[in-house]
Amino acid sequence: QVQLVESGGRLVQAGGTLRLSCAASGRTFTNFHMGWFRQAPGKEREFVAAVSWNGDNTDYADSLKGRFTISRDNGQNMVYLQMNSLKPEDTALYYCAADEARTGVPTRRARGYDYWGQGTQVTVSS
Repeated sequence: QVQLVESGGRLVQAGGTLRLSCAASGRTFTNFHMGWFRQAPGKEREFVAAVSWNGDNTDYADSLKGRFTISRDNGQNMVYLQMNSLKPEDTALYYCAADEARTGVPTRRARGYDYWGQGTQVTVSS
């Protein structure tokens, strides 16, 4: 079993910066690909970013590439999402997810992730 807890979401102004954190506990953190997803009211959950188990590979939604950065610290069992130049359309509930995988690259499909956090709310005002 793996437990994931997100934190760092808050109300910010457009153009601002925010860093989300995800703390993992339970099974060995370093064996998991990690991803961030978000869901806004009335929309499906969408892929944001992912990082491989060793941090060597990252992937981003095309619309977010260049503004968001995913990283991980396996020594601290943490994964982060650095969010720059925030826009009102970034407003959503952001979820951290873990994918049990020893090889390959992280998937963009939500169905490919085995564990999920409860989400942290990010609201960007204009």
